[in-house]
Amino acid sequence: MTPDLEREPLMSDAFRTRALERLMQRPAPEAFDVDHVPQAGDHRLAENLAPSDGRLHKPAAVLVPIIARATGATMLLTERAAHLKDHAGQIAFPGGKIASAQETPAEAALREAHEEIGLESSLIEPLGYLEPYLSSTGYRIIPVVGLVTPDFTLRIDPQEVASVFEVPLSFLMDPARHDVHEREWRGVQRRYFAMPYGERYIWGVTAGIIRILYERLYGP
Repeated sequence: MTPDLEREPLMSDAFRTRALERLMQRPAPEAFDVDHVPQAGDHRLAENLAPSDGRLHKPAAVLVPIIARATGATMLLTERAAHLKDHAGQIAFPGGKIASAQETPAEAALREAHEEIGLESSLIEPLGYLEPYLSSTGYRIIPVVGLVTPDFTLRIDPQEVASVFEVPLSFLMDPARHDVHEREWRGVQRRYFAMPYGERYIWGVTAGIIRILYERLYGP
């Protein structure tokens, strides 16, 4: 069980040590196996979203940016631009498609973070990988966890991102904050993780990946 994270901030040095111990130091062997259906994905809480064919999912990567604030680590999240085709207006990690077979997930995640919000890769220490996550919009996402030096200046691309904000990592790593919500989606009921934070509604793929991070680092 985690400590009382409401009163005790999660410090970045403790997070770094635990992440290096418990994260995968390279993508899972089955990460790009189109015949393998990962347990992680939108289908975890909604069986109706289980993919019939893993080959329909495009390879992608996201950066899970942990900011090494002196007062306690935070997670950097984005609000996607309202005009985007997929996940418009939703809370997300910086990330996108892996450009080619030669580009690694870490390279893709760092490139996308720089393109979307101007986060320099020289300020990011990659700590490891989480299990691949299948999205209901057709992506096989490789999450790359990175520790970010806090003296950055962001340059947001308005074509991709509407805003950027930080959430205390102690909040997100508290399982009491991991709600399961339900709504109708394409004519059927869908269940999903949600972590409301003030006026921000963190849910779906982003909340699912945060839940996996918690389970990998702090779960029983």
